[in-house]
Amino acid sequence: MLLEFEKPIVELEGKLADMKRMAEENGVDVSEAVRMLEHKIETLKQETFLNLTRWQKVQLSRHSERPYTLDYISELSPEFIELHGDRNISDDQAMVGGFGRLDDQTVMFIGQQKGRNTKQRQLRNFGMPNPEGYRKALRLMKLAEKFNKPIVTFIDTPGAFPGIEAEERGQGEAIARNLKEMFMLKVPVICIVIGEGASGGALGIAIGDRVFMLENTWYSVISPENCSTILWRSWEYKEQAAEAMKLTAEDMLEFKLIDGIIEEPLGGAHTDIKAQSASVKKYIKENLTALAALSHEERIAQRIDKFTHMGVVKG
Repeated sequence: MLLEFEKPIVELEGKLADMKRMAEENGVDVSEAVRMLEHKIETLKQETFLNLTRWQKVQLSRHSERPYTLDYISELSPEFIELHGDRNISDDQAMVGGFGRLDDQTVMFIGQQKGRNTKQRQLRNFGMPNPEGYRKALRLMKLAEKFNKPIVTFIDTPGAFPGIEAEERGQGEAIARNLKEMFMLKVPVICIVIGEGASGGALGIAIGDRVFMLENTWYSVISPENCSTILWRSWEYKEQAAEAMKLTAEDMLEFKLIDGIIEEPLGGAHTDIKAQSASVKKYIKENLTALAALSHEERIAQRIDKFTHMGVVKG
């Protein structure tokens, strides 16, 4: 997947590869030209990725090679054991979770999971959970609470599944119950937006003591495309909608809706998954240590205070 703003960089990288190949084939020393072109590529990357528009960040958050929940879990906890089912309807493949070891600590990992090809996307329902997905997530959170284990959630969804069958099985109730129950969890909860954070589908696993966003992600009640469709009856204005919505990590931090931003490698999280996972791990461990020093009563009180102060309008 090649995004429009990445094309100039890819073209230069292609020229660099051709130059190196020709030099090797003909035995010509082009080290100085290679050095200059490499410097030009690095400069262009800096100029491009450090000045992305809000819409470009939305595009980067959807990159097909971007690491998903199971990619992070695989890097963070090779001993991860996935748990299945909501003990009511079925096992929603769009929501995954289970216990894993983070160094010497057991953690409950939960998150939305997308697919990389057509078959996987159908299996994972494009990362859009049904009600049973949120009920499975809540079951796993309660299990973590029972055994006094911290919870880490990874948020990456275009929204909860909007189909009629999902509504018939209580989509709204399932998400609302998660919101209520997550406020009262006695164990530390850390939530990280790793891609798309859309609507109640994201919020259903995003009530935590600490909420972080990766640098090139977005978090909003609606996507720019759908916002454009509502306001202008067309998707053509999605870029303007993204700018008006102020949905990036920087915007969320400015509005005090999140607690911090996790930097990404230059070019996006998909360019160096191991480095990105190391950064995520650092944030998780540091904050779990800080949260462990508080009693569960203090954590719950701070969690409630944190969210009830959001969006308050003074007359």
